[in-house]
Amino acid sequence: MTVAFELNGQKFIALNGGPHFKFTEAVSFVINCETQEEIDYYWEKLTADGGEDGQCGWLTDKYGLSWQLVPVQLAEWAKDAARFPRVMKAVLHMKKIDLRTLQQAYNGR
Repeated sequence: MTVAFELNGQKFIALNGGPHFKFTEAVSFVINCETQEEIDYYWEKLTADGGEDGQCGWLTDKYGLSWQLVPVQLAEWAKDAARFPRVMKAVLHMKKIDLRTLQQAYNGR
């Protein structure tokens, strides 16, 4: 009924709660990505075989588990209150994150 596993050094325990409990966006895994290639890799792998695109860097894998692919640059950009709203406005129009577009928004282009 339970399984213990580790992802990227973080330990987890999952419980089979039966058919009454479904995955929701209330629980999601975050993958901090440094490059567009990393974002593309995880997006392709996690949406394969029945996974679905979501909004703003979110997706659902073939099992219905939600994932967030988050550029590590967001933390630094968030420190600039004048420019960060442009970045977030760009994110709202995306499914898979496009770092080049976000960098351009941050730079005011």
